[in-house]
Amino acid sequence: MTHVFSHTAAPDLKAHLLRAERALLAAAPGLLGLAGRAVFAATLAGFFWSSALTKIDGFGLSLNGYAQIFPRAMEAVNYDASQLGLAAHLVVAAGTAAELVLPLLLILGLATRLAALGMLGFVIIMSLTDIIGHGVDASAIGALFDRQPDAPILDQRLLWGFLFTTLALTGGGWLSLDRWLRRRWLRA
Repeated sequence: MTHVFSHTAAPDLKAHLLRAERALLAAAPGLLGLAGRAVFAATLAGFFWSSALTKIDGFGLSLNGYAQIFPRAMEAVNYDASQLGLAAHLVVAAGTAAELVLPLLLILGLATRLAALGMLGFVIIMSLTDIIGHGVDASAIGALFDRQPDAPILDQRLLWGFLFTTLALTGGGWLSLDRWLRRRWLRA
């Protein structure tokens, strides 16, 4: 039995495909935002929180925090953080707070775009600190298009940056506090 594709079926198929495309385009930001937040929660949030906890000692900042953020300066002052200026103390406190608060905001989907931009900036500064401050070697930095997808700085953090850029562009998506607050605000 032969099926003949009628010329009248083509416009119907085209209309269905266009409707499907419009539906996918309309759903994409909500789906990408939710999926991006879920991927972040499952893979990176714990990394940032663990890192932040190494910078806290009781109710204050640990020497480890200063050594992580200002390795050369700490070495120069024989690991006596009290010899660092006020700006260094503020940077360590702000960096520690960012590592604790920004992941939580992303997971909740609260101020998602701003938190994602903050995380993007944080990853850039963290990468520069690793390269300049800690003097990591070329194998840890990696190179693009080298067929080696596991360099801890360039390859991994480029993927992290893509995730944060996606969240900055799409927002928190479905099931986010941003969406809930926007709906409540628009009703008022």
